[in-house]
Amino acid sequence: MKQLQKFYPHFLALFGFIIVSLLYFYPVLQGKKIYQSDIVQYTGMAKEQNDFRAEFNSEPFWTNAAFGGMSTYQLGANYPNDFIGKLDDALRFLPRPADYLFLYFIGFYGLLLVFRIDPLKAFFGALAFGFSTYLIIILGVGHNAKAHAIAYMPLVVAGFILVFKKKYWHGGILTMLAVALEINANHFQMTYYLLFLLLILSVYFLYRLYQEKDLKSLPKIALTFLVAVTLALGTNASGLLATKEYSDFSMRGKSELTFNADGSKNTETASMSKDYITEYSYGIGESLNLIAPRLYGGGNSEKLGSESNVYNYMLSYGATDSEAQTFTENYAPTYWGDQPIVAAPAYIGAIVFFLCILALYHDKRKIKYAFLAGAVFALFLSWGKNFSVLTDFFIDYIPMYDKFRAVSSIQVILELCIPVLAIMGLQSFFKETDNQKKSLLYTAATSIGLLLFIYLFKSAFSFSSPVDSQIMAMLNQGQDKAFGLGFVEALRQDRMDLFTADLLRSGFFMVVAFGTLWFYIKGKLVQNTTVIIIGIFMIGDLFFIDKNYVSNDENQFRSAREIDQPFEPTQADIEILKDTSVFRVYELQGRLQGRTSYFHKSVGGYSAVRPRRYEQLFEYHIDQQLNDLGQMIDPETMALKTSIPLLNALNIKYLLVQTKDGENVPITNPFINGNAWFVSELKTVNSADEEMKVLGKIETKNAATRNSNDFTKSGLTPTFKKDSLASIKLEEHKPNYLKYTATNANDGFAVFSENYYEGWKATIDGKETDIHRVDYVLRGLAIPKGKHTIEFKFEPQVVKTGSTIALVSSILMILVIIGVVYFDQKGKKIA
Repeated sequence: MKQLQKFYPHFLALFGFIIVSLLYFYPVLQGKKIYQSDIVQYTGMAKEQNDFRAEFNSEPFWTNAAFGGMSTYQLGANYPNDFIGKLDDALRFLPRPADYLFLYFIGFYGLLLVFRIDPLKAFFGALAFGFSTYLIIILGVGHNAKAHAIAYMPLVVAGFILVFKKKYWHGGILTMLAVALEINANHFQMTYYLLFLLLILSVYFLYRLYQEKDLKSLPKIALTFLVAVTLALGTNASGLLATKEYSDFSMRGKSELTFNADGSKNTETASMSKDYITEYSYGIGESLNLIAPRLYGGGNSEKLGSESNVYNYMLSYGATDSEAQTFTENYAPTYWGDQPIVAAPAYIGAIVFFLCILALYHDKRKIKYAFLAGAVFALFLSWGKNFSVLTDFFIDYIPMYDKFRAVSSIQVILELCIPVLAIMGLQSFFKETDNQKKSLLYTAATSIGLLLFIYLFKSAFSFSSPVDSQIMAMLNQGQDKAFGLGFVEALRQDRMDLFTADLLRSGFFMVVAFGTLWFYIKGKLVQNTTVIIIGIFMIGDLFFIDKNYVSNDENQFRSAREIDQPFEPTQADIEILKDTSVFRVYELQGRLQGRTSYFHKSVGGYSAVRPRRYEQLFEYHIDQQLNDLGQMIDPETMALKTSIPLLNALNIKYLLVQTKDGENVPITNPFINGNAWFVSELKTVNSADEEMKVLGKIETKNAATRNSNDFTKSGLTPTFKKDSLASIKLEEHKPNYLKYTATNANDGFAVFSENYYEGWKATIDGKETDIHRVDYVLRGLAIPKGKHTIEFKFEPQVVKTGSTIALVSSILMILVIIGVVYFDQKGKKIA
């Protein structure tokens, strides 16, 4: 009974997290689902593999619906023996996105318990972490894997700290499970950033061990981490090995080309260009959004109302109410920061910041400096190209840093560290009664003084955006120049008003926190009442900001059918779907989206890890060749009248082209090579550069390129006698299986319009044969004369190996947990 009473507050906290998660996203209780733009695109990309699962009750691991064919390793592939995934599913029992919000809460709650924070403070601290604006907005747009990985970060840190505190068994088990769940979330960028925080904490703990002359504990600590991390990695072996195999094939791998599409020299040494990596760099001044949300205008979708200067300015020019409202909503972007797209400001909360400063003044635990260092480190790196000295160093010299873009997202580390410091400050304020008044006054002077300083020097801010000149130019058409200038000036004034209003807003919440703690010092409030008041205001502050960007209206939450089937076929799609042959479709005005993949086998798609070589083929040749597409189309037949050899080789039978009214129309390509064809010549090149240049000139129906570096000891002759009666027919087609019948009077070489990937195996009449990479991206086979059955199968060995490792690791993990529980129950001493 006493044991149950001990856990009673934690059960209440968990119940509270469930209720808050469901109430915040209450439409899920009505059977509705959240509309997430990224997940809509993912649904299009994943339709073929989901249909395959439903029909065959197995996993394809390959899709032909996107980018001419790619593995599904980063498209939610289900691996055998994924027991840690089943544990994760059990933890995410709430409907989405309430499940991720719940994970935020319980993960951070667990971390705070490691700091011996009492349940009430830990409860509010967990809510403050979960309601951090960035963590909510990524749920709104559909960055589910990112949210998933962030949710488990606090538990990894908790296990890490326990091990260093010499709680070897319990800390080791928590580390093992948390790391396994973190990796299973499959967002390696977030996990990679977490490693930086763990490195900073390691330096702190190693220094403490040195100070305490306790370095003899290091072997036990290291062994605990080794076993825990090894088993965690082992349970995720399938996904890790598959991702490692695929990474070089994807855009995250380094290009072999030494020149750019425009012919200039490629000087990039990173896997991706620095401009691409740092495109989303947080502005240095924009960092103030962390404590006052709309200092830089909020997000791109921020709307001004009828009280705005822009609205009144339009009225002064004679606009009607509706005209003024239209202009205000559509032509008055309030965001004026450095990033190209911002869904919402990364606001951590005014009271959270206030309490963080309190921790720095009042908490005597030195670990606060490690978390402060983690926050500052993350902030500096989030500036990206705005702090190029540091960013370039990390891109050039820190392993794997160049594999990830959107450097501003490293702020998730800051958004973990600052709430930890905040609750440490709140806890220490009540536990350490010495200098309470002094610490509180210093905190108020620092935090509120910072807001006052920003307000007094607001003239140092421009409140201008690069887009303002475009707005002015547009509005000046047919008007006197004063109109556009006045409009932009009114917009600047609205930005200043938002700036001032949010400084006052944050100041109000900080004053509330100060006043509440001051009344506690004066004996006017008891501790629990003080914590509840601060907690309510702290969460209320974040709640109302979050609701500006992720609401429960009909635009955000829709019927389950609308979310599960997000795309309706256009008339063009319907026309193309009448063709039952196997071919590919290229939607020119939207290649990098998932809609086309929902209906057709597309050469495009929506993925940050799309096949690198395939992407280059379009960038270097195909898109340039289609610049004058209008001149290539026969208006009577709506078909191409000009052959484009690379388009033909990729089996692109239809082009979806947008008309002036925005409708797609299908353009037929009558010149396609088909699913496979015999060639008469193999042109040997000696580098990727040479191959890319040759590809722009050859007739793919008769010749194919081969890179000598890929054809070591191939034994292939450069020419083949091509029989006019020779044929290859596709007999059976599945994502992971292709069957052809080939007939040829002579030995020949065939090219297949399928993406080359080393995981595929080919057989001729049941006997395995080599697959050659030809034409930079396609598969080629040497086929002896006669009639033969050719089969391609995708049964990746990497998945088989990984699933075996995962099974063994999972068994060992379970045995370790059972052993610890057994000894605990027996009352034997166990750390």
